[in-house]
Amino acid sequence: MKKIDVELFEKMHIAGKLAARTLDELTSFVKPGVTTNFLDKICYEYIKDHGGNSAPLYYRGFPKSCCTSANHTVCHGIPSEKILKDGDIINVDVTAFINGHHGDTSRMFYIGDISVKSKNLISATYVSMMKALSIIKPGMKLGDIGATIQDYVELKGYSVVKDFCGHGIGTVFHEPPNVLHYGKKNSGITLKSGMIFTIEPMINEGKYDIKILNDGWTAVTKDKTLSAQFEHTVGVTDEGFEIFTKSDKNLTQPPYLV
Repeated sequence: MKKIDVELFEKMHIAGKLAARTLDELTSFVKPGVTTNFLDKICYEYIKDHGGNSAPLYYRGFPKSCCTSANHTVCHGIPSEKILKDGDIINVDVTAFINGHHGDTSRMFYIGDISVKSKNLISATYVSMMKALSIIKPGMKLGDIGATIQDYVELKGYSVVKDFCGHGIGTVFHEPPNVLHYGKKNSGITLKSGMIFTIEPMINEGKYDIKILNDGWTAVTKDKTLSAQFEHTVGVTDEGFEIFTKSDKNLTQPPYLV
C-alpha cells in the first residue's frame, strides 16, 4: 500500500491551517451593516500578514481575495460594496497559498437573526459534507462521496448543484480528480493513500439549476431559492483521512460563539 508523503501532508496542514484561521479571524466581523468588500480586505490582510497569499486574487482574472456568496448565490460571488443585512446568509470561501501549497476552505455565516428554513439548509449542507468525509479511506470509490451527499440532502428535500465540484489540490490550485457531490455508490476511481482533494457541496433549497451572471463568475440559483456550501481540504491516509482545514477554535458551523 502506498504511504503518504509526510512532507507534503505537513505543508498542506500549514496551508490549510492558515485558511481556517483566516475564517476564524473573520467570524466576529460578519454581521449586519458590513460590506463584502470589508470582509475581503480582512481575508487579504490576514493571509498576507501571516506569510501567505490569497490564491483567488487574479486567478483566471478573478478580482478579489475571497468569494462571498450570499443568499441565492451558489458560489464565486465577487466582494463588493453590497451591505449585508439582518436575515441574510453568506458563504465565505478562502484559499491560502503558502510555501508553495494551497489550503482551500469555506463556511456559512448567519447575518443577524435568520429564518428557520435558512438554518435547516445550512445544517443539512454541513452534515452532508461531514458524512462524506467520515467514510474516506483507501480502497473506496470516489463516487461514494457524491452518493453519500446526494442521498442525505435529497431526503431532506434539497438538491445538489451539479455544475461545480470538489477538486484535487496541492501545489496546484485545481487539479484532478474532480470530486462530484452526487452520483452512484461504487463508481469512479479508487481512492489511494496520499490523495488530496476538496469536498465542497453546494446545496440548493429548490432546484439544482444555476446560471452565471454577466460578470462571468457569480453563480446563482435559477429559481432564486437559497443556496449553502461548506468546504474542507482533506488527505487520504493509510487508515482513513485527515482534514487540513480544521478550525483551531472549533468554529465548524454557525452559530459561532466568538
